[in-house]
Amino acid sequence: MRNEMKMSMDALSENEALARVCVSTFLTKLHPTLEELDDVRTAVSEAVTNAIIHGMPKDQKVYITCSYRNNLFRVEVEDHGVGIADVDKALEPLFTTKPDEERSGMGFAFMEAFMDSLKVWSRPGQGTVVIMEKAIGPTLTPEKE
Repeated sequence: MRNEMKMSMDALSENEALARVCVSTFLTKLHPTLEELDDVRTAVSEAVTNAIIHGMPKDQKVYITCSYRNNLFRVEVEDHGVGIADVDKALEPLFTTKPDEERSGMGFAFMEAFMDSLKVWSRPGQGTVVIMEKAIGPTLTPEKE
């Protein structure tokens, strides 16, 4: 079983909830547990919030691509904003570029804790792509193509 969804939305704080709902709805085909659903929603919320607050997208958009193959769910959150100069440093818990705005610096740590894998690609001036994966439900046998 395979499926994919792509969406873009304005980089506005109120659209973070929209992202959670759309991704959750897409994920329901895999029959996730409530815990799995909450994990994905939390991780997506953090990724979208980071894109809006820290990414400051030049085109004012955040792009989300969701897909699954069998029970492996993948979500990518992308912005075309300022990018991250030092991804390794940004991945450290408690690191934030906005301490004056009471940011905890735990966004990437939450994403990593709630998903099975986290990859971050970024270039200054070009934006950031956060790729997260999570196995949902029991292991399924591969489909025949």
